[in-house]
Amino acid sequence: MIQTAVCRRATVDDIDFLYELIRGYATTGIMLPRTKEMLREQIDTFVVAEMDGRLVGCGALLRLGPDLVEIRSLGLDPAYKGQGIGNKIVELLEQQAREQGIPKLMALTYAVNFFERNGFTVVNKEIFPEKVWRDCIHCKKQHNCDEIAVLKRLD
Repeated sequence: MIQTAVCRRATVDDIDFLYELIRGYATTGIMLPRTKEMLREQIDTFVVAEMDGRLVGCGALLRLGPDLVEIRSLGLDPAYKGQGIGNKIVELLEQQAREQGIPKLMALTYAVNFFERNGFTVVNKEIFPEKVWRDCIHCKKQHNCDEIAVLKRLD
């Protein structure tokens, strides 16, 4: 029997999983690290994916302004890549953005092809001063950022 992933809103019981998954990506410079306290404070912004009875992926939606949200902390257990789970996480986050009436969904990423397959377009990251002033000023790559900005309009 083929298992399918189920995506849902994260709960405080998921914090240890979120912390470990994000820490793994952060140690390689792919994601900004998050403390358990930060995760606890922002738990309502996270979704998780479950498969085979275990948590395998996550993502978060952060409001940057009245018309803009960011997909962030999007990650997957490497053993579960290539099964469409990341697409399901992005679909749930997009649905949440639509429910909030937010017309623009953005991300900074190294996985440009993944986001393009999900309807995003590469854009100049300087069009997102909300992101730059919120997170980029705290990033060690601030002055030589190599991430690519992508945008999807929902209106």
